[in-house]
Amino acid sequence: MRVLTRHLALTACLLAVVLTTNARGQSSARLGPQPEADPGVRPTRLIDRDEIRVSRIDLQPGARRSVHAHDDVEYHVWTPVEGTFEFTMGNDAPVTAKPGQAFFMKRGTRHGFRNIGNAPGAVFEIFVKKTATAASSDPAALVELLAALWPGW
Repeated sequence: MRVLTRHLALTACLLAVVLTTNARGQSSARLGPQPEADPGVRPTRLIDRDEIRVSRIDLQPGARRSVHAHDDVEYHVWTPVEGTFEFTMGNDAPVTAKPGQAFFMKRGTRHGFRNIGNAPGAVFEIFVKKTATAASSDPAALVELLAALWPGW
């Protein structure tokens, strides 16, 4: 299992580009709270565009998101923002995941997670659906964005 490094930076840059552009192409019908994925697991879709989807998933103590895969995306970043989780990816042994960590997955990678804390927890999932975007077609702009976000990049 690989903890995300530069892939997170590139995904964050793509997210920043998407967030600073016009919201056209984003359907409000797909945004907001979604049905429970599993008992105590409540996803909220924050962004859903052709290029990217961002969701926050809130989990009650002990709640488990069943093992699943996303075949509709190219890449997927999973990162805890509140609480402590047990995270399983592929055939790797489960690991403890806490805020400040991020995990990178390619299309179809099976994964699941469980809130192992005593308080509600939350994770962000960032899905890169298409990589042919303005950020990837202009390397100079991407380098400039990286430098602004992470001095010394």
